[in-house]
Amino acid sequence: MTILYNLFFLLFFLLVTCILLFLLRVVLIKTGLIYIVKKKWRSIEDCFHVYQFFKVPEFNESMQRNQLYHKVLVYLNSLTFIEDSDFTNLFTGKKPNEIVLHLDPNQIIEDDFLGAKISWINEDKTLVLKIRKADKRRVLRPYLQHIHSVSDEFDDKKRGLKLHVNVVDHQGDRKERWRSVPFTHPSSFETIAMESDLKNKVKSDLYSFAKAKQYYHRLGRVWKRSYLLYGPSGTGKSSFIAAMANFLSYDVYDLDLSKVSDDSDLKFLLLQTTTKSLVVIEDLDRYLSEKSTAVSLPGILSFMDGILSSSCGEERIMVFTMNRKDHVDPAILRPGRIDVHIHFPLCNFTAFKTLANSYLGLKDHKLFPQVEEIFQNGASLSPAEIGELMIANRNSPSRALKTVINALQTDGDGRGALNLGRGSCENGSRKPVEEIGEPSGVFCKEGANAVKELKKLYGFLRVKSCRKSQFFDLNSRQNEG
Repeated sequence: MTILYNLFFLLFFLLVTCILLFLLRVVLIKTGLIYIVKKKWRSIEDCFHVYQFFKVPEFNESMQRNQLYHKVLVYLNSLTFIEDSDFTNLFTGKKPNEIVLHLDPNQIIEDDFLGAKISWINEDKTLVLKIRKADKRRVLRPYLQHIHSVSDEFDDKKRGLKLHVNVVDHQGDRKERWRSVPFTHPSSFETIAMESDLKNKVKSDLYSFAKAKQYYHRLGRVWKRSYLLYGPSGTGKSSFIAAMANFLSYDVYDLDLSKVSDDSDLKFLLLQTTTKSLVVIEDLDRYLSEKSTAVSLPGILSFMDGILSSSCGEERIMVFTMNRKDHVDPAILRPGRIDVHIHFPLCNFTAFKTLANSYLGLKDHKLFPQVEEIFQNGASLSPAEIGELMIANRNSPSRALKTVINALQTDGDGRGALNLGRGSCENGSRKPVEEIGEPSGVFCKEGANAVKELKKLYGFLRVKSCRKSQFFDLNSRQNEG
């Protein structure tokens, strides 16, 4: 009897204990006390371990961006542990209804790797790794390799292209000289008005470059390439750069030389660029001729292929644009500084058909023979001018073609008549004209004043010049002869 009584009492005691523990857990979870208990226990546990701390700064000693900082940041933002932290930042993502979590300053993130407890502290411009000294030798190197692989995989899935622009250094500390926005330019090689053979050569050249890391290293050369795009304004040089970036999935660094204080500042800006990027300087001939920048010619030459460019130029493409290259110092154009020359002439009939297909959806039309005849007689306009006419009359393809024909017969008469060779001869001085974007919903009436009204509205400058024939030079300067 006594044994049964004791057994019953024991079972009752165990049942009451389980109920009390369950109620205690419910109370702790509902009131948040469990998190306080965990924190206190972690603090007590820390007293019995020796920790080492490793700092990952955003910039290195030479003020160049630390790529490991970016990789760790991407890795931490992808962890589920970030949701368990005390506080974090919420942002809208790129997809509809997407919410993204990001680290907050002084936030602590816990991570587990191979059974080791690892902590990250987000300090000002620095990420601090906290790891037990007993686990460091076993875990640290594999953990950093794990961060590299995870961040690279995450970047490939989530990476969006960015457009970076340089800003004036008002504070004098040379930090954060680039500002970036998402790069969403829709241009592609399919929409570029260019002869198919040249287009295919450019795509092949870019693809070969992207896959040629080992080849360049075997030759003892820096893995970089440079392009010169030259021709009148409005011929599609800027759109071509956007198509290159989209084709390679490279970021774009648009370098404004007027905001560069000196040669040293130009080098520092190059230091802050990243791999897989296009470094672009537009209208380089204007900066050189008007001397509208504090950067000297030796500074530009050093930027193109100096020691610094060779040291931090891996997997980068430099792109320079000019209206004309015949008045530029030959030192700029020599092989090594410029690898590929591409001429962007005024529009011909082949380019016109590409524009008609892209802007109006026309592969053929009864007015095409008349347009071809006008081009053969020497008339020409820039692709931008023809594109604006087509946009303004896109609701009526026939009206758009008639407007282009009238514009070619009046404003384009003789502009392509003297295209005989490689360069261009111009009567009088010519200032570069800024390329403008595509307006929407503007109606342009037919007739002789069509282009003149568009130029008045959008800021086109009329230039009377004689130009030589359409010439595409995709060879190196060694083959130019």
